[in-house]
Amino acid sequence: MRSDIGFGAQSRAIYAQDPHQSRGRLVPEPESPTRTPFQRDRDRIIHSSAFRRLKHKTQVFVYHEGDHYRTRLTHTIEVSQIARSLSRALRLDEDLAECLALSHDLGHTPFGHEGEDVMHECMAPYDGFDHNAQSLRVVTHLEQRYADFDGLNLSWETLEGLVKHNGPLVGPDGAPLGKFKGGELPFAIREYAAKQDLLLDTWPGGEAQAAAIADDIAYDAHDLDDGLRAGLFAIEDMRDVPFLADILSEVDAKYPGLEESRRIHEIVRRSITRMVEDVIREAIRNLAEVEPRSVHDIRMAGRCLVGFSAEMAAAEREVKRFLFARVYRHEDVLAVRRLVAKVVRDLFGRFHSDPSLMPSPWNVGLENLADKEIARRVCDYIAGMTDRYAIEEHRRLFDDTPDLG
Repeated sequence: MRSDIGFGAQSRAIYAQDPHQSRGRLVPEPESPTRTPFQRDRDRIIHSSAFRRLKHKTQVFVYHEGDHYRTRLTHTIEVSQIARSLSRALRLDEDLAECLALSHDLGHTPFGHEGEDVMHECMAPYDGFDHNAQSLRVVTHLEQRYADFDGLNLSWETLEGLVKHNGPLVGPDGAPLGKFKGGELPFAIREYAAKQDLLLDTWPGGEAQAAAIADDIAYDAHDLDDGLRAGLFAIEDMRDVPFLADILSEVDAKYPGLEESRRIHEIVRRSITRMVEDVIREAIRNLAEVEPRSVHDIRMAGRCLVGFSAEMAAAEREVKRFLFARVYRHEDVLAVRRLVAKVVRDLFGRFHSDPSLMPSPWNVGLENLADKEIARRVCDYIAGMTDRYAIEEHRRLFDDTPDLG
């Protein structure tokens, strides 16, 4: 194992995913003379309709609450920046990590996690709903831009990292793991796995692991930022969390009397820096232990190699607990969540009972579909909506649309 990996490293490591050794695409295409497969994937994701719609999808705060809060799009860009930084330091393929960061939330419903929870409830009789599986469905089926195929026809490595960036989905015996244990994998994953083997029983490459931990770092730090600026808690409340208390004391010691907006920014950026540097140090230790000679060795390591140290993982859990108590479960946030839950639930019920109310092309060919297929089409339609469009559709169909303002 080389000792020069880490900050400032440039060349791709032997355990990184080599774009020139890609397993290719489901539908074969000529190679690009100017872009690697992963650069091409990134460009297709950025130019997709689903990516543009992230601009008007909730992260925590619904669109009407202010222009400065994160949306799914700004969150995605921040995850991408952190994933690239981690990949650069660890000599992974930055373009692949960026692809995975940019695509990881494409399947999210309007109205954030509340929308997802309601959609899963509505789809429970019809194989359920999972936003990660829906992201796969978006890039393999729902984006219909190209003459030769449905979806974006992304490279195998991008699809693999997208579907299992949090780890293996099944064990060696094919039985589902994690949150799917004891049940079935989501419909979209089962459907696509019948077409292309994504090695669902192994860990993904290092680039996917970097994108996954970048997601945690970004939403922890930035939900703190948005929560503070929304007035859901005070800066001094963070002293209840040792990790945050330490950072706050550091900032106050260096900048006594600093104005609150700059104080918030200093806390947030130092949180990101500490977490990123911890991941890099821990990954370097893990890589030195495993001594992978290829990306295959990363997949077969049997554990995550790019993640927090035990100490930082414990600290990050405390940050999450704080956020759940002070932000996600704050009565102001919950009040809005109850209103938007009604929007999603009403839309699903109305479109499922009368799918002809959906616009073209969603209402085409309904006579040939079974009830489960109609439910899935309604799900796809609603999941793709922005917050604003969902409200407009509810207003078109109902007289009791909630006033979110």
